[in-house]
Amino acid sequence: MAIYVDADACPVKAEVEKVATRHRMQMYLVSNGGLRLSQNPLVEVVIVPDGPDVADMWIADRAGPGDVVVTGDIPLAAKCVEAGAQVLRHNGEAFTPANIGQQLAMRDLMTDLRAADPFRQGGGRAFSKADRSRFLDSLERAVRASQRS
Repeated sequence: MAIYVDADACPVKAEVEKVATRHRMQMYLVSNGGLRLSQNPLVEVVIVPDGPDVADMWIADRAGPGDVVVTGDIPLAAKCVEAGAQVLRHNGEAFTPANIGQQLAMRDLMTDLRAADPFRQGGGRAFSKADRSRFLDSLERAVRASQRS
């Protein structure tokens, strides 16, 4: 059992480390650079080479049943869900076998809409305290569920 974090632009790394430490789970922060090393022996910072989706591939190759993955990358989430891992967005929403197909379709639709209107900007909302709290609750439940399986 491990927690894998797609660490590039992840706003909840500290929260994941707290939960991993409490449950004595190995945690992998995967990035192509720019992360501070942790003094926590349960946290391993994995620096992958530059390149498209290299960090995603590293996580997807290792995550499986009993693991928890934290990512906002929907194609990575789909691979990890298929492998049997529990997958969470940074705001606590779970990717599941029941919703991952719809998530992929929505991602593709939004990509097409952005391509059709290159002047469209923004659309996202700021990461809030409520998002952080919801994430912590969801991560705690995911870790407990992974320990039962």
